[in-house]
Amino acid sequence: MILVTGATGLVGSYLLYYLLKDGQKVRALLHSKNNLDRTRRIFSSLSADSEQLIQQIEWIEGDVLDLMILQEAMKGVEQVYHCAAIVSFEAADREKMMQVNVEGTSNVVNMALEAGVAKLCHVSSIAALGRTDDSKIIDENSEWRNSNANTTYAKSKYQSEREVWRASAEGLPVIIVNPSIIFGYGHPDKGSTKIFKTIHKMPYFYGKGINGFVDVQDVVKAMIALMNSDIRNERFVVSGGNYSYKEIFSFIAKGFNKPQPRIEIPGIILDTVSLFETIRSKFTGSKPLITKETARTSKNDYYYSSDKLIQAIGFEFKPMEETIESLCKAMELEFSSMN
Repeated sequence: MILVTGATGLVGSYLLYYLLKDGQKVRALLHSKNNLDRTRRIFSSLSADSEQLIQQIEWIEGDVLDLMILQEAMKGVEQVYHCAAIVSFEAADREKMMQVNVEGTSNVVNMALEAGVAKLCHVSSIAALGRTDDSKIIDENSEWRNSNANTTYAKSKYQSEREVWRASAEGLPVIIVNPSIIFGYGHPDKGSTKIFKTIHKMPYFYGKGINGFVDVQDVVKAMIALMNSDIRNERFVVSGGNYSYKEIFSFIAKGFNKPQPRIEIPGIILDTVSLFETIRSKFTGSKPLITKETARTSKNDYYYSSDKLIQAIGFEFKPMEETIESLCKAMELEFSSMN
């Protein structure tokens, strides 16, 4: 039996699909039945038998802050994929994010130790590796440094990793994956998928920085391969390549058959927009399109290396242009149906 937390998120949903297609018995932690729509949406994009596959999942309602639920969910489990986390760059979410990402991870690894789980995979982030101010390549050997460039989300993932390493020292075999910015067929108003919706409407602008990007299916395939290997107590950066935001925005504009972006957004404009969005969100109750933290990180250049993963299991990444092209086709159909 395999347990997946965060099962209705982007990574969790794709992970469920690939585990089920591989014939695995899967138990999934379900925070809310309302979130099942996201999983159904992703399954439907991958298979005509989506509902039949979903019916094979053993769902347990609850979350990672409930020790009793986790204890029940761990019974008979050999592997745990811990995908549950809050990803936010809004000040209003900081306290809850730290609770779920850090305390929740502590609960998961503690219950996994108690249940005698054979191996656990923790989905972290490249953010947990810290930021550099000198454009050096960041990899598994990079050391965390306190910096204003580190978001609250980054701090929460760094601290959650410390809980996983602590459990490893206590005898739990673990794998940590650090994906870069993940692209996949998710909700158009959530996560990195919002970029596609924005460029579909306004393809003329682009940001200045450079970052790592990866296909969600590559993330999941790497996780499964590492969990099924003899490798343990190691971390792996999972990033398909380093691209400028101009390149990424250009790929997306091309995929939507839109004009290529040609106007670079100055940093001062990003700062101004983030301030405006913060004020607007307080009055309207809606989520800001850009925050102070996202504005700050999008202006800088960050480079990541997945050489360790490639050498360890011979992993091959899907070209980002192919990923974006297929996502644009799927989303174009969706946007057309909305009109």
